[in-house]
Amino acid sequence: MSVPLLKIGAVLSTMAMVTNWMSQTLPSLVGLNSTVSRAGSSEKITLFQSPEEGWQLYTSAQAPDGKCICTAVIPAQSTCARDGRSRELRQLMEKVQNVSQSMEVLELRTYRDLQYVRSMETLMRSLDARLRAADGSVSAKSFQELKDRMTELLPLSSVLEQYKADTRTIVRLREEVRNLSGNLAAIQEEMGAYGYEDLQQRVMALEARLHACAQKLGCGKLTGVSNPITIRAMGSRFGSWMTDTMAPSADSRVWYMDGYYKGRRVLEFRTLGDFIKGQNFIQHLLPQPWAGTGHVVYNGSLFYNKYQSNVVVKYHFRSRSVLVQRSLPGAGYNNTFPYSWGGFSDMDFMVDESGLWAVYTTNQNAGNIVVSRLDPHTLEVVRSWDTGYPKRSAGEAFMICGVLYVTNSHLAGAKVYFAYFTNTSSYEYTDVPFHNQYSHISMLDYNPRERALYTWNNGHQVLYNVTLFHVISTAGDP
Repeated sequence: MSVPLLKIGAVLSTMAMVTNWMSQTLPSLVGLNSTVSRAGSSEKITLFQSPEEGWQLYTSAQAPDGKCICTAVIPAQSTCARDGRSRELRQLMEKVQNVSQSMEVLELRTYRDLQYVRSMETLMRSLDARLRAADGSVSAKSFQELKDRMTELLPLSSVLEQYKADTRTIVRLREEVRNLSGNLAAIQEEMGAYGYEDLQQRVMALEARLHACAQKLGCGKLTGVSNPITIRAMGSRFGSWMTDTMAPSADSRVWYMDGYYKGRRVLEFRTLGDFIKGQNFIQHLLPQPWAGTGHVVYNGSLFYNKYQSNVVVKYHFRSRSVLVQRSLPGAGYNNTFPYSWGGFSDMDFMVDESGLWAVYTTNQNAGNIVVSRLDPHTLEVVRSWDTGYPKRSAGEAFMICGVLYVTNSHLAGAKVYFAYFTNTSSYEYTDVPFHNQYSHISMLDYNPRERALYTWNNGHQVLYNVTLFHVISTAGDP
């Protein structure tokens, strides 16, 4: 047989081997030869059935009517570990991807071979035409050579047709592999069968989208406080509890400080669930005791008033050390200018969307509340405002979006009575009621990450959701 025939034979042998491999091996790779659930069957695969069984709420923001505007759910972190089905699906995806890559290489090879086959087909047609048109001008010897060549190539006709059919089969198989890959990706999406790195990337993208959503919502004016949600009854009548307002979403630690003076013991619970159960906590022993209940955790550090002084202390939890401490100029202390409930609450530290604040008063301000913006690194006062509201008449206070909100009492029937706007240095009287369920509030702080009020109410740890009136801007707005 001539060289062209050897070339065609090698191509067809390769095609036959590939076709056989695709017909026998591919089904086992993708699970087509095993029993699987089909559409319409009663079997359903559900990894995350309800919030109690694996979904967790990431974050939300509220519209003025209380409806949720920016809410998302993501798989709980425990799902990062791959179960058996997830591993099998991932392995299957990798096999199909390998098949797809092999198909691309094969298609490139068959394309080049097909060009050769087509050139041979053209040659056969040319020879056939020359034979049909042969007349006396062609010598008997040349005519015989053409006839012998044509006889030699004649079996290629059926071979060429079969090759073209096999090429079409390869194209169909490639399409099937592409469709199968898409189906497996959809199943993987539904099952959540992602590796830890993949899931981390998805969560980061989700956090970015949620952050953008929250930015659109922006800050707003307090218009409502929800009914109280009692988290736990623990400790004495006075104390404070909080989460880190600057922590990433995965960090849900809770800090607990019982009592209002001379305390040094801070409990750090791993999660809110652990705090509710009273388990999985570590203890920090502060180098200096605290005064009052106006402490706050901000970016991994505790900010508190050192007992019997006007000193602000920044204690870093990870290093278990004091990073910086500084006197707050002129600030009253040791029950000189407390809230109406007393308890050495002269200095109250707060965090809102714009940073760290201190609420206190001085003799120069005649006992009226002073709001100071603090540098969280140096504890220096950046700017101060005199609100004109007597601190001893205030039940408690908190900051939201640069606005100081003051309650008229710490007892039953309390309401948010006064608001001071630092951006305009102006104030107004308000009337925002909230249910003081246990009738004695000794700590009230806003958490901008969760848009909730943390409260210590007569030995109960309580949460309130807040409703802010705000204008939602879009990317195209001026």
